[in-house]
Amino acid sequence: MNTEDTSLRVFFESFELFADAAWSGTLLGLALGAMGVYIVLRRLVFLAAALGQASSLGVASAFWLERRLGLSPEHFPPTLGAAIAAAIAVMPAAFERKRAGAHREGLLGLIYLVGAAGTLALGTRIVQDLHDIDSLLLGSAVAVLPEQFRLVFVVVTLLVLLHALAWRGFAAVSFDRAGARVRGLPVRSLELVLLLSIALGVSVSTRVIGALPSFALSVLPALAATLVCANVPRALVLAGLLGAVSGFVGYVLAFWARLPVGAAQTLVAAGLAGGAWLFTASDWRRRSR
Repeated sequence: MNTEDTSLRVFFESFELFADAAWSGTLLGLALGAMGVYIVLRRLVFLAAALGQASSLGVASAFWLERRLGLSPEHFPPTLGAAIAAAIAVMPAAFERKRAGAHREGLLGLIYLVGAAGTLALGTRIVQDLHDIDSLLLGSAVAVLPEQFRLVFVVVTLLVLLHALAWRGFAAVSFDRAGARVRGLPVRSLELVLLLSIALGVSVSTRVIGALPSFALSVLPALAATLVCANVPRALVLAGLLGAVSGFVGYVLAFWARLPVGAAQTLVAAGLAGGAWLFTASDWRRRSR
């Protein structure tokens, strides 16, 4: 029996040690994958990257305040810092499209750069938490605390219920704003709730599994799903399933191949997106003959 088989056997025999981390990646992949359909179809991919970096800065700021002011994590939890930063970062995308124009992309770029640079800068001021900063940016954390898993479970459950109930309204304001106004839908409110729900999902994901896999799970499963699905409902379901697979299989791959968890989850999601592209490309060639 080779060492790879042995490592996988050890993983599943000791699964209770890794269960919180593996299931956290699975649940977050499910939620981010489904919400990523709106990100991909609305061409807001840069938003997902900006949210991840802003959330990282929020977490690093919480660490810095803890060291600087002597605050305990109960006074200003890092997850709260991530959520506040992500909520602020999502505002440029919530502007009216006519008013935002090309400036929205520039603002998102500014948020991305400030978030990344600010996180690295604060990392030099909190050397004791440098490992946490590294895990935050690259998703290299192997373990997830039980309280973090409980937070993930609650947040993902709420997000899935919200999007299952409101997907028609979210789709209407995302792809047919004029029609949504004619139908009397609260366009501004729906759009704000949609974007804040994405910000919440990305902020919690960044705190628990890192910015890199959060960005990947927000974009790549949705890209794969939108390539092979003809309508939004199917794309939402498939993207959620692919995101869950990426989160779980990526964790197993990291254990088996001794890779950073975030990198493995990103590679799995990228492989699924590449496979979907190859499938659609071959199908197009077959039909064109």
